[in-house]
Amino acid sequence: MCINVELYESFDNAENINVYNNGEMNVYGAGTEEFDNVLTGWKIMTDGARDMPAFGVSLNSETLKVLKSGIWVEFDFGKVYESNGMPYEKLLINVQKSSYGFNLIRYNSQGGYYGRCFYYDLAGNTMDDFYDILQNL
Repeated sequence: MCINVELYESFDNAENINVYNNGEMNVYGAGTEEFDNVLTGWKIMTDGARDMPAFGVSLNSETLKVLKSGIWVEFDFGKVYESNGMPYEKLLINVQKSSYGFNLIRYNSQGGYYGRCFYYDLAGNTMDDFYDILQNL
């Protein structure tokens, strides 16, 4: 059973935030200072963002390869949520300085990081400050 929510509402329901830095993962649980800092930075960055149809489709094996380099953040919900008709248990984002938008890669326990993505247009904002928050954890 899926919990149906607007995409922007789902992030407040994350149980953990996983941060990958060149393949090394750190997990920050809800209620920790790091979790709160990441979530606050996320909300500032996505304020006014537009949820748009994505052209991106994730292939699990390819996503696992690219996850080994760069900065990534993953919101882990611990339950199955559904937004815009697409279910997910986690949402993974590649965080790159100077980006004005990004794919949100859906994870489901049955297929991993496989299937259609969501896309956020940051409406003129960039990922710069959010990148710095993740880099400095």
